[in-house]
Amino acid sequence: MKLSLKLIIAVTLCVSNLSVGWAQRQYPGSPGLPDDVVWMREIYRTLDLTKDTNGALYYPVEPQGNKMNLFTTMFRLLAQKKIPAYEYQLDGTERFQKDAEVTFRDVLDRFQIYYELKKVANRRDSVVSISNSDIPSADVLSYFIKEVWYFDQRTSTYGSVITAICPVLHRSEEFSSEKTKFPMFWVNYRDLLPHLMQSKISVSNYNNAANSTWDDFFAARLYKGDIYKTTNLQNRTLSQYCPTDSAMVKEQKRIEKELADFENSLYGKDLVEETDSVSAVSGTKIVKANSKKKGRDNTVTVRSKSSSSSKAKSSSGKSQSVSKREAAAPKASVRRQRR
Repeated sequence: MKLSLKLIIAVTLCVSNLSVGWAQRQYPGSPGLPDDVVWMREIYRTLDLTKDTNGALYYPVEPQGNKMNLFTTMFRLLAQKKIPAYEYQLDGTERFQKDAEVTFRDVLDRFQIYYELKKVANRRDSVVSISNSDIPSADVLSYFIKEVWYFDQRTSTYGSVITAICPVLHRSEEFSSEKTKFPMFWVNYRDLLPHLMQSKISVSNYNNAANSTWDDFFAARLYKGDIYKTTNLQNRTLSQYCPTDSAMVKEQKRIEKELADFENSLYGKDLVEETDSVSAVSGTKIVKANSKKKGRDNTVTVRSKSSSSSKAKSSSGKSQSVSKREAAAPKASVRRQRR
């Protein structure tokens, strides 16, 4: 009996690992952080789920069939031991090491989440049972995420990836109406990625079809979050050296500008670079606008003063709106008249 039970557990774990590996191959997600980067900036943001742009992470509050929000998904994966969770450090940083790992029972007891222990046949230990109404997804009103902005010199690419995510409980303490934030645990985004790629969600108020995934949501940076910390030598948050709210907003804008300025310094000061060249044959001025956001060259043709003046001299009685071929024809006829 013991041998058969061990065999069943081994087969279950093997099938689970195969399904995760198959999901990674079938649904390739956002690329991870390259190993050899010459520049990197670590940014911590807080995502307010009460804002409309982040609503895809919050709704539905309670599971509706196959639809569930991000925290319920993370909560169930942690309960099934499909992903590890790590303790939220006092300084707000993450440490993905074995000694910092927390168990599902630790999370339930620490944050006073109601559960029941039920006996199951052929098992000596009890099984934790939690109803959907007891999952505190309605109280998770924000997330902490860690962005890593990087420049890979080998591929000449500049971008950002998410490396960690932490759900935050908002609860009112006794004799107080204000809600206090309780960060729960850190999860490595790479551990969560295979499951985020399989969950279909809707990210638009105008198109309710579930045609995106949570990984698409994070990879495309459809969320909106405020910076509350950057990795620095003194390990300080913005609130520790910004005395007022206005000072914090000013510091957040300064950091955002630093990221934009660094990108501009890589590819030039202007996002749109104009290159002028004058064609001697047609007398037209070609302006090439290189747009980094669209990733393609937009060619705009503008008629120069020389072409308009020559056209006025050659065709006095004709219409001004003629094509290039029609504008070149009077020159040939003039030559024939001189002959």
